[in-house]
Amino acid sequence: MRILFVFYVPSGGVETLNRQRSAALKKYNIECHCLYYQKLRDQINSFNGNIFIGKDPNMIKQILDKWQYSAIIIVSDYTILPLFRKLGYKGRLIIEIQGLGSKDRARNFLTDGVSAIKNHADALLNPKTPIIEQLYNELFPTIPKFSYNNCFDTKYFNYKKLPISPHPIIAWIGRIVDNKNWKEFLYIGHQLIQQVNPNIKLYMFEDPTLADAKDRIEFKRLIVELNLQKNLFILHNVPNHKMAEYFSIIGDSGGFFCLTSKSEGAPYSVLEALSCRCPILTTDSGGVRSSIIHNKTGKYYVIGNIQHAVEEGTALMKNQQLREYIRSCGVEHVKSHFSPEQYGRSFITMLRSLGIK
Repeated sequence: MRILFVFYVPSGGVETLNRQRSAALKKYNIECHCLYYQKLRDQINSFNGNIFIGKDPNMIKQILDKWQYSAIIIVSDYTILPLFRKLGYKGRLIIEIQGLGSKDRARNFLTDGVSAIKNHADALLNPKTPIIEQLYNELFPTIPKFSYNNCFDTKYFNYKKLPISPHPIIAWIGRIVDNKNWKEFLYIGHQLIQQVNPNIKLYMFEDPTLADAKDRIEFKRLIVELNLQKNLFILHNVPNHKMAEYFSIIGDSGGFFCLTSKSEGAPYSVLEALSCRCPILTTDSGGVRSSIIHNKTGKYYVIGNIQHAVEEGTALMKNQQLREYIRSCGVEHVKSHFSPEQYGRSFITMLRSLGIK
């Protein structure tokens, strides 16, 4: 059996998801391929199946005719649905939503896609994202729906014992765009440097090709305004396998991974951090609820409340008993709830319920 996953670019959490689930499904004799509309950088992480780049209908037609996919899963895009049917594809088309930003943006996106989705999609999938589940039920009451956690293999991405940083590191990962709420991270980092430890290092991991131009200008200005030049380190396009080393170092440094997003689907960076014993401080952005349990696998703070973030972050750094408890529970939570085996079983159950054997 062959499955095709479709997305805009081979970058970020969806690219990680496709690699992870391809490996998980291979054990069940399911061969996975990926189609990305474009690539914005030369480097693409290794993948154990075919990767196609482009959106040309003739190219897509050749792919469909050659590989005869049992199902096509299209991630966060409904506009291409009619094309697959126009090209003669008769198999199952599944729309999967992996993060759409704010609730309003998600509603607008799915509302705009009602016609295409109702006419062409056979099923709807999401990784237990409350906002998306609510909108699915409201807008598409008759289309079959499936909701299960993304998969994560801790055997290949896990804690590495490395030299310990002499200073705490607080990390942030994302695009320099409004929904990622990068300003809040700079304000939180600034206050922790002022109130807790002047030697704190701030690491921001980003893909500059995905940034908003106006946000980029404001980003540079705010760094200077807050006088963060000596404490802030910006890291571009770090290969995924290297992130296990970074998360391990951050966890051992006495720092933490900080998520400031307004809304998230099911961010892979959270699972990566937890698997490497890196504590997490996050907003309640929706999709993180399946992985972060307050004071057990991480900590929440109220979005927009910088002082609350500082207080919770300080507790993560200074309360060693709580910190170690959270680090240990985080690893076990990922192993228990996001295993490749669980994902494979859920995926196969979905296919069978859609008549795919």
